[in-house]
Amino acid sequence: MEAPVRSRDPHVPQPYRVAAVRRELADVVTLEIEPLSGPRPGFVPGQFNMLYAFGVGEAAISISDETSGAAGFVHTVRTVGAVSEALAGLRAGASLGLRGPFGTGWPVASAEGSDVVIVAGGLGLAPLRPAIEALLARREHYGKLVILVGCRSPDAILYRAQLEHWRQRLDIDIEVTVDHAGTDWHGNVGVVPSLVRRAAFDADDAIALVCGPEVMMRFTASALQEAGLPADKVFLSMERNMKCAVGLCGHCQFGPTFVCKDGPVMRLDRIAPVLVVREI
Repeated sequence: MEAPVRSRDPHVPQPYRVAAVRRELADVVTLEIEPLSGPRPGFVPGQFNMLYAFGVGEAAISISDETSGAAGFVHTVRTVGAVSEALAGLRAGASLGLRGPFGTGWPVASAEGSDVVIVAGGLGLAPLRPAIEALLARREHYGKLVILVGCRSPDAILYRAQLEHWRQRLDIDIEVTVDHAGTDWHGNVGVVPSLVRRAAFDADDAIALVCGPEVMMRFTASALQEAGLPADKVFLSMERNMKCAVGLCGHCQFGPTFVCKDGPVMRLDRIAPVLVVREI
């Protein structure tokens, strides 16, 4: 999907305000942020913004939704370092900087008429959520919609309430699995790629959107191909240490490509040779 054209200098952060904060998990919060002046730029599902915690630094965070009335962005942040810790510690009314949106999006429009298989691991559900919402907004234009979610344990399930809400629809197949659980868990146990072989979709006319830890995506890509899905129908959202976000600094180089500029959403057949190389 083509990204919308941006007119602002991509190097200059724009001032935003935290409108609301919601704790999702012990180490994960969702921020609703709105621009301090003017409308927010457009975006397509799958893109990311560079969020700037003043005095600390900047981090690439995927767009996980838009705020009510499309006034701002929604970002879900996991605390993994100084910048994400500072962002996750912001309170309503606090200010931050934003550059973006950047990168490529999920092929939502080109999937029309096909079955869509969405596979998320852990926080990988965040950048997939706008794509799911876009698919549901025009549900009649797609075939079967399958959502497979994996996480470490039941208390690590992201967007649990929204998953339950989607599950109440009769036109989506949703399966959730956890790596390990106690006796009070009555759902699936195992890694999320194992759900692929049980999913009902037409591999001759389907497209898959995958996001999660890289090892999970490698095994999921293999499972999808074993199910009959060709590599050019599998799209992965890659994650690297992105700094400039416009393909200049080289921090996010992934083989011959730059994740910030050529991704983060990439087609499997184009990255398969480097996807299997560890620590590249």
